[in-house]
Amino acid sequence: MGREVVQPPQQQQQQQTVPYTVEQLVAVNPYNPDILPDLENYVNEQVSSQTYSLDANLCLLRLYQFEPERMSTQIVARILVKALMAMPAPDFSLCLFLIPERVQMEEQFKTLIVLSHYLETGRFRQFWDEAAKSRHIVEAVPGFEQAIQAYAIHVLSLTYQKVPRPVLAEAINIEGLSLDKFLEHQVANCGWILEKGHGRGQLIVLPRSEFNHPELKKNNADGIPFDHIARIFPILG
Repeated sequence: MGREVVQPPQQQQQQQTVPYTVEQLVAVNPYNPDILPDLENYVNEQVSSQTYSLDANLCLLRLYQFEPERMSTQIVARILVKALMAMPAPDFSLCLFLIPERVQMEEQFKTLIVLSHYLETGRFRQFWDEAAKSRHIVEAVPGFEQAIQAYAIHVLSLTYQKVPRPVLAEAINIEGLSLDKFLEHQVANCGWILEKGHGRGQLIVLPRSEFNHPELKKNNADGIPFDHIARIFPILG
């Protein structure tokens, strides 16, 4: 559950109940500007506790549209970083749609938009290079690097059955002994397999899925039980 928030005075007069959580405030009265400070605090809480609420963040961005003079660009930047961490979900685009163009033209937001483009197009080397230049933005949100590494692995697993070690190293921005330890963990916990490639160094065999092994895809007809089909024949007759 989200952080507890004291009810507005008029609601306290109407009913004496336990305080609303942020999620409840968003659901009950999302266009009430009085909840704006609570939503801003909730963004900071998401950052510190490494949790995430897209609905609450979208609600805050909508309120900023009605109260532009109260907009905190620091809070908006944190919302966008959290949205990047949620990829492959389209959260970043959903949030960006609610941010005025004049705000998007600020340098930190232009950087985040570029980072989003690199991730969407799988250009991980360019992403990590750009992120390294903007550490003050991305490192303000704990867990950012790990979330992007997980997304990179997700993208690789859609494409590769066996991924060369250099390709993986570039995608997740880990090399040397650190990569060795990472691979040991993945082998022990995630079903990865290491094998020697022919003249190309180490290969990492990723878990089988319907994406990297198309033969695992089942035809829709394969999932229809025979008894369901049998019931159709009398109807057709």
